Formats: sequence, C-alpha cells, structure tokens
Amino acid sequence: MSIQILMPALSPTMEEGKLAKWLVKEGDIVKSGDILAEIETDKATMEFEAVDEGRIGKILVPEGTEGVKVNAPIAVLFGDGENAAADIPAAMASIKEAVVAEVQPKSTVVQAAAAPKQISLGAPAVAPAPSGSRIFVSPLARRIAQQKSIDLAVLAGSGPRGRIVKTDVERATSGAVKPTATPAVSVPQPSVGGGIAGIAPLPDARLFYGKDDYVELPHDSMRKSIAKRLSSAAALIPHFYLTIDCRIDELMAARARLNEASAKGEGAYKLSVNDFIVKAVALALKRVPEVNASWTDSAILRHKHADVGVAVALDFGLITPIVFRAEEKGLAVISNEVKSLAERARAKKLKPQEYEGGSFAISNLGMFGIKDFTAVINPPHAGILAVGTGERRTIVIGDKIEIATVMSVTMSCDHRVIDGATGARFLQVFKQYVEEPAAMLL
Repeated sequence: MSIQILMPALSPTMEEGKLAKWLVKEGDIVKSGDILAEIETDKATMEFEAVDEGRIGKILVPEGTEGVKVNAPIAVLFGDGENAAADIPAAMASIKEAVVAEVQPKSTVVQAAAAPKQISLGAPAVAPAPSGSRIFVSPLARRIAQQKSIDLAVLAGSGPRGRIVKTDVERATSGAVKPTATPAVSVPQPSVGGGIAGIAPLPDARLFYGKDDYVELPHDSMRKSIAKRLSSAAALIPHFYLTIDCRIDELMAARARLNEASAKGEGAYKLSVNDFIVKAVALALKRVPEVNASWTDSAILRHKHADVGVAVALDFGLITPIVFRAEEKGLAVISNEVKSLAERARAKKLKPQEYEGGSFAISNLGMFGIKDFTAVINPPHAGILAVGTGERRTIVIGDKIEIATVMSVTMSCDHRVIDGATGARFLQVFKQYVEEPAAMLL
C-alpha cells in the first residue's frame, strides 16, 4: 500500500517551509533513518529522515519550492511488490481526496480512525492535544490506533517533544492509561483581512506612493514569521514597562581581570558584558520565580530552570537562541555557548529545540550606542529585558557627585503573569548582581 510522505512540522509553530533539496530520487530504496531531504524554515535548514522503508515512487514537490504547507503531500513511498507506474495514479487520487478534505469544514473532534496511512516526519507538540489541533504521532502508533479504534486526540505522548509513539497506544489498549477528554483551549483567530479579529487591517502602504518612488523587496519566510508573531504578541499580550539604572564599574573591572586571566588555546574565553547579564538574569529568575513563568488559558507555568533566550541580529532577520539552565553555568561556559549559538544562527544551522521555548529573553542594543528602548515580549515568555549601552554619567552618592558607568535596562512584562511589584523585585535583584558581580558566585 502506498504511503504519503508529508511536509514535516519541524517545530510546534511551523506552518510552512521551503523544500530546499531532495537527497533521494524516484526509484531509490529507503529505510528508516535515511535522510530524505533538506527543509528550510524561517529560522534554520534541517534534514529530515524516513520513518518507514520502501521505494520512492513519486516526488510531488520539486526542490526549491517555497511556501509548502505542513502536512501537504510531498512524495509517495511504495512498499514491497508495488509497481510505481501502475500504482501512482491510485496514490495521486488518494492525495487529491486528502487535499479536498483538508479544505472542507472540519469537525471540532479529531477522528484518529479516519486518518490516512501517512509518514509523519514532524517535530511534535505536547499532547494530549486540544480538540481540532494537529496531532503528532509516529506512523506505527497511528496504524495501531486505527486498528484498535483509539482516539489519538486524548493520548499524552511520551516521545520526543510530546510525540505519540507505539508504547503510548499500547498502554491505552491494555487499560494502563484511560484516555480522558481534554478541554478545548481558546485561541484568538485572525480576521478575514489577515489581522486580529475585531481590529481593522492597516491600509497597504503602496497606496500612498507612486510606483517609481520605491523598490519592492518581497518578504522572505523569516520576515513574515517575525511580523506575524510579534504583531500577535503586541496585540494580545498586555505589556507594561519597568526601567532601572545599574552602575557597572565593578562589572567592567571584573570582566577585564577575568579576560586577562583566560587560558590560551583550549579552554580560552573572552567575556562580554552580555555574558554577565545572562548570568544575572538567570540568578534573578531563580530568586523571583514568579517572573520565570509562562501564561496559558488554564494555568501559569512556573519553570524549574532559567532558560534564557539571547536575541541575535542576523542579516535576514532576528532569532533568539536559548542558554538552557543558565543558572547552573559559569560565565565562561555561557560566553562560549552564546558565541556558538550566534555563529550557527547566522549560518541557519540551529535546531528548533535551540530557539523554541525558553523562559525569558534578553535583547541588547548597547553595542550600537542605544541608551534605552523597549522590546516586544517573545511568547511563551512573560518578560524580556532590553539592555542599553553603558555610558559615563554623573550620579549622586550621599552628598557627593561622582562619575560612574551606568547602564539602563527596561523590562517588558506580561501583566497576566507579572504584577508591577513582582517585576520591580526582579529588577532589584538583577541590579544587585550586576553592581556586585562577585555575588553571582554565592
């Protein structure tokens, strides 16, 4: 029986991607684990591999095709004994039926038994899934569920990033796990014009200019993703802002001493001010755990570790790779990890798990001489710290006027999660670590 190979979801938020390159051709025999193609998302280029074995009967989407929707058929795989020339028409008819069904109105209940036999190569979302959402499941688990009439929508996956695997279905079959209904989660829907429901779309900027007055640069996938994600964040997250000034003379002196003491060759490091900020944020998140959290419609998620995202400017956009468990890492480890993440981000070699998630973020424009600014929260975070430049300013200490190096930081807070006093306590703790960096060792 022919099997559809579908466009994979390489991250929970991916909706479409570019089929950059096929690494197999029609007629090739493939087995589980073989690399089939390279998929380019808005943030990275990734390989994906076969799950089932068989022969590539037909490639449906040529390499270089952009805007391929997740779960769209991209190839057909034939099993033993199937004749590609004879069976392709039937497979194409099956795919046509699947596409027609995709555009028809859907029931709010996911019927796993009605799902076609498929190869699912995507990265999963956490299950059990809300009614009507996409379910991430291995092909073998899907087949077993179909045979046993088990509703995949009510199973919790134990595979990577929540994927439903064979063991999950077998446990449900044996009665070890009793499927339970999951309440639907309300998700804001876009309006017909592409904006947020209830908000009028903005007029097209081209209406205000003559055709000879501008050069049109089409959006790439990253720019479209940034626009969509941050427009939603700005519209749906109630932001408020807190600013504090930090004296960083001690930090600058400690940085100079540590860099001077760095080993040469293996184990070498070169600390930046931002490395100290990452560490200070991580420790402050542990001291004020109310900030280290994410909002959902049914609960606040209090994170166990400080996973700090660091915004990296790219020639083609912006990405926020994550320093996981930053509270457990030393400055040298953080420094080298941030440099590695930034280098791979610029080469579009990051894996989704390196930039998806996290519990807080930092955006630093100090190196550009920006004194202070505000940043848009990057969901699922509840806050982001906008870091300005360190500059020489006059300050009052007691009855004396002194000159010090001062850095202004502004925290954007999600008011659903963080109240004003909570955000203020976080910034006070952050300031203590920045102004007395030796305290980070306690």
